[in-house]
Amino acid sequence: MLRVRCLRGGSRGAEAAHLIGAMVGRAVTGWAQRALQSTSSAAAAQSQRAIDEEHVTEPEQQECPVCSYNEWDPLEEVIVGRAENAQVPPFTVEVKANTYEKYWPFYQKNGGQAFPADHLKKAVAEIEEMCNILRHEGVTVRRPEPMDWSVVYKTPDFTSSGMYAAMPRDILLVVGNEIIEAPMAWRARFFEYRAYRPLIKEYFRKGAKWTTAPKPTMSDELYDQEYPIRTVEDRHKLAAQGKFVTTEHEPCFDAADFIRAGRDLFVQRSQVTNFMGIEWMRRHLAPDYNVHIISFKDPNPMHIDATFNIIGPGLVLSNPDRPCQQIEMFKKAGWTIVKPPTPLIPDDHPLWMSSKWLSMNVLMLDNKRVMVDANETTIQKMFESLGIKTVKVNIRHANSLGGGFHCWTTDVRRRGTLQSYFH
Repeated sequence: MLRVRCLRGGSRGAEAAHLIGAMVGRAVTGWAQRALQSTSSAAAAQSQRAIDEEHVTEPEQQECPVCSYNEWDPLEEVIVGRAENAQVPPFTVEVKANTYEKYWPFYQKNGGQAFPADHLKKAVAEIEEMCNILRHEGVTVRRPEPMDWSVVYKTPDFTSSGMYAAMPRDILLVVGNEIIEAPMAWRARFFEYRAYRPLIKEYFRKGAKWTTAPKPTMSDELYDQEYPIRTVEDRHKLAAQGKFVTTEHEPCFDAADFIRAGRDLFVQRSQVTNFMGIEWMRRHLAPDYNVHIISFKDPNPMHIDATFNIIGPGLVLSNPDRPCQQIEMFKKAGWTIVKPPTPLIPDDHPLWMSSKWLSMNVLMLDNKRVMVDANETTIQKMFESLGIKTVKVNIRHANSLGGGFHCWTTDVRRRGTLQSYFH
């Protein structure tokens, strides 16, 4: 809310001065003139102040609605994505590099079209129920705007259609009271930010900081057009060599390649996040925050939260299939490393844009409550052994669109303070 102060001036004092001057005659002409001059000056000054102050707005003093420093402080407000109108992205080189070979025919056939209608309907219903449960747990839920993602758009460098606004974690990173819009790396996601702009403008008007990272042109030079992937072995070899489909032509990153722990953020170089993007974030957040690059034995690195998910102060889920190559530095810092159990999701369930390890892609409601897949009973038992209560929700069809609970959300406000957890 904005308060506007308005003042009005007038010339009645001047008129009174003229009348007095006429009545008293020449004997007091000098006095009347001085009174007129003084009163007119005051009226003019008052009028000028009114003109100036009509344009002055003062933000109402209130607590900033955006404030989150880590992944586990008590959650108060969250953005939850939308599955409505989701489109299969066109099968471009960057999409091919981030998807598994068995799904390539699906993309070749359906790229640029809607996801299967029945599956999408079930995903929408699951996310609505997830929102209801979050509200029941005392969390304020916000949603992006519904959009028509089938619209074809053209820039000077490429032509594409859109995808969705299902995964706010991919595009929005909250660090303290600042919302950072990630530039993204897929052409199909170039205009995804539009679905979130009404929300972000609202937060900005209420006191939040708002930063948009440099938008890449996404020209052909950003991608290795001959990226040589044919098999899983190819992927492992290329990842081990530090070769990715994105080049260093310009900065790019997805917000989901960063994970927060107070003054320290951890990030991976991936198929969608390059070193230029990481360096931009490092400089932008310095000196208050430290950005650490970590890596994993991962044939297809894209988004860190199904590989390395920090769930408490000095407590992290580390994917046993994708071991962290810098794990010793976390052990030396006194962190507890927990290896989640093998996911239970069946082989025949479609995961067009992700792996089964979405089972560890959980959302902490606080450090003693976690939102977890209702079907994943083994990881539920793991959390219970850690003294963490599980809030069970089924989003199996929503998983197919590329994310678990952490991906489907961006926490806007958590009740906590900025601290250091990594030494």
